[in-house]
Amino acid sequence: REALLMVQEKSSWLLNKLDNIPTKIRFEKGAQIPVLGTYHNIFHDPDQKGITIKNDNQIWLGGHPEHLSRRLGDWLRREAKNIIRSKAIGMAERLNKKIGQITIRDTRSRWGSCSPSGNLSFCWRLILAPEWVLNYVIAHEVSHLLHMNHSPEFWQTVSDFNVRADAARVWLNKNTEQLRRYG
Repeated sequence: REALLMVQEKSSWLLNKLDNIPTKIRFEKGAQIPVLGTYHNIFHDPDQKGITIKNDNQIWLGGHPEHLSRRLGDWLRREAKNIIRSKAIGMAERLNKKIGQITIRDTRSRWGSCSPSGNLSFCWRLILAPEWVLNYVIAHEVSHLLHMNHSPEFWQTVSDFNVRADAARVWLNKNTEQLRRYG
């Protein structure tokens, strides 16, 4: 009863919140998606093999149309892993540390993590964010290779990578729902 009463009392607030949920953007021909913060138009050519990003912000996918969404999602995950791996290895070398495995997932609660054994995990959706935001998340997780806490020394290590930590955290908090609407 209490729950129903609360819903009745807060119905206008609830409806307003529901109206403000960003609509999903499906991975389909004609969609626009950001890659490292730059919007790309999705095109489909059933006779084309593979996937290519052209210089003029186009992503072309080939094959059967019913596989376009999966193909684009797979490509974004591979692209995220390749970019993150390269950047993370470079940052870890600056700390004289080695990285274990790097995994890419579709996490809901965090953008990245670092295990005590040096394995790093990242959300694939970071590939959609501007590169400076991605760089911050990578620097944050790599800094945990040296400090498995959020001590002043940890934050100094993050700062040594010259990333815009405060601005990136604000950007992620503000844009989380926008990034989750893709796919």
